[in-house]
Amino acid sequence: MMIASMTGFGRAKKETDEFSVYVELKSVNHRFCEINTRIPRHLLFLEDKIKKTIVEHVKRGRVEVFLTIEGEGFVTKTLSVDWELLNTLVVTTKQIQEKYQLTDQITTQMLLSNDNILSIEEQKKENEELELIILEVTENAVQQLKQMREVEGNKLIEDILSFLGQIEENVHTVEEYAPRVIAHYRERIEKRVKEYVGNEFDENRILTEVALFAEKADISEELTRLRSHISQFRDTVDTNEPIGRKLDFIIQEMNRETNTIGSKANDPQIAKHVVEMKSLLEKIKEQVQNIE
Repeated sequence: MMIASMTGFGRAKKETDEFSVYVELKSVNHRFCEINTRIPRHLLFLEDKIKKTIVEHVKRGRVEVFLTIEGEGFVTKTLSVDWELLNTLVVTTKQIQEKYQLTDQITTQMLLSNDNILSIEEQKKENEELELIILEVTENAVQQLKQMREVEGNKLIEDILSFLGQIEENVHTVEEYAPRVIAHYRERIEKRVKEYVGNEFDENRILTEVALFAEKADISEELTRLRSHISQFRDTVDTNEPIGRKLDFIIQEMNRETNTIGSKANDPQIAKHVVEMKSLLEKIKEQVQNIE
């Protein structure tokens, strides 16, 4: 049994003589698998490969990917001069000096202080080693993320199975108590009739009323289905695949059966157990929302 939470964190890094690669992964709950990457623009060509590496291990949840590269070994920087703009600036400056009889000297520092004259251009080097290292570090980070999600998932399932066991105990108690509901109803009917007409009353009429009530208040099918859902829940937990959605559906069905039991039984003792089961189901539902 390997249950995974959808929340977790993973980090990995690798350093070479030329550069250092850092990858951080953060995951939170989400209906589907959604991966958002924050990587340097010149490495966007690797985005699909990075996502593919992650989805091999993560089937559900929103994952934030942070990729950082430090070092100069992966880009070539060149200095570019806009000669046309520089010529225009020099000519225009001289024209202004002549027109207004200015004696200022045109200096190199003055010309180069214009941000539009000089620019630094970065070009990515073809570096297969860097690509392999990035994917390797991503794999290491996602393995760490996966391990953390599994540890958290196992803690969640322990709590969930504990709550499920308490629900099963309530179901057992209701099953044992349910036959008394009919007997109690008959006692109440006979008592009321005797209060009005004494001991002379139509026994068949009482039996008919009790039979009608018994049919309306019969919760045996709901209890049977509830036990079936509990068994299905445990079977699902024992599978080695993402189970969050399926467990969520089973909880909805259990909640429906529990509500029906409460409305049909019409008994304060059973109602108390229904309230307890609904409270436990709500706790399970909250936990299931975190499971992959």
